[in-house]
Amino acid sequence: MGVSVADWRAAIAQFVAEHSAASAVDIADIHQLGGGAIQENYGLDVRIRGGAFAGRHAWVLRSDAQSRVAASHSRAQEFALMQVAHDAGVLAPQPLWLCADPGLIGRPFYLMQQLAGTAAARDVVRGDWTDAQRNGLARRLGQELARIHRIRPPQPLLSNLPEPGIAPARSRVQQYRQWLDRLPDAHPVLEWGLRWLDGNATEVDTVVLCHSDYRTGNYLVNNGELSGILDWEFASWGDRYEDLAWFCARCWRFGAWQFEAGGIADREPFYEGYVDESGLQIDPEHVAYWEVMAAVRWSVIALQQAQRHCSGEQVSLELALTGRIVPEMELDILQSIERIAARVQNCA
Repeated sequence: MGVSVADWRAAIAQFVAEHSAASAVDIADIHQLGGGAIQENYGLDVRIRGGAFAGRHAWVLRSDAQSRVAASHSRAQEFALMQVAHDAGVLAPQPLWLCADPGLIGRPFYLMQQLAGTAAARDVVRGDWTDAQRNGLARRLGQELARIHRIRPPQPLLSNLPEPGIAPARSRVQQYRQWLDRLPDAHPVLEWGLRWLDGNATEVDTVVLCHSDYRTGNYLVNNGELSGILDWEFASWGDRYEDLAWFCARCWRFGAWQFEAGGIADREPFYEGYVDESGLQIDPEHVAYWEVMAAVRWSVIALQQAQRHCSGEQVSLELALTGRIVPEMELDILQSIERIAARVQNCA
């Protein structure tokens, strides 16, 4: 991994001084933050003399982990995505500076503003919130998602972000098939799910910027209020229903099954916030289709995470256990498709 964390202070202080025109920079503290199964995050207590950033700051350094999954962007790509989102008025941390040179601390990284609040998913869904707080949080999340979806191609800073050459749904099916083919074992239920998704692919008129991991665990809550949208490493051009369904998918309710919007509330306030902010209606059948896609996608990613451990790239009990959720996800895929088929038959 190159330079040890203990040796980062001087290198980071010099980097900040060069980019902020400061006369002196002191990194008073640096510590690894929780979460970040795919990337690593470190909290910095930064004290600056001189220049436009004079004062004391709480910042986050985000860097590559020891290994990665196929869909994760580079830190440079993620930094550009955060710049575009922040400039569009999305409640994202302000990105500060990117260091693409791995020589400085042993890996590429960028610095961003640290926002107040917790992102710990199980703490959020189990929080002692009133119904009004839960509904208010879900509504704000719907509004914020609509703001993300206002970002449309082309975007000069996102020139390296490929647009789907075919319908976004079929593009996802192709991508997940490729990922599945690279894994060492066969997974017939996932293959069958991809075949169903391909045969029932939804069409879309407008491609939007999808966060592509918009879920509980990737936003901050501070005193019951939404305070930030995190983790932009999977963002892509696609179908807005991908994000709507990912947020509501059963796999991201963290045991709070009764609250279908991210384990925090019913769907209605989440949908209402999105509709009010976007002016667009939501088709529940399109959401249902993309929830099947969400279950397939998360299953493949879970297998990729487990493979990071099994291959020896990154020995981690957490990564190893992630792969154990796949049978549950396979059952979810089969039951979801069965429910959709039953509705279609009843409407025939």
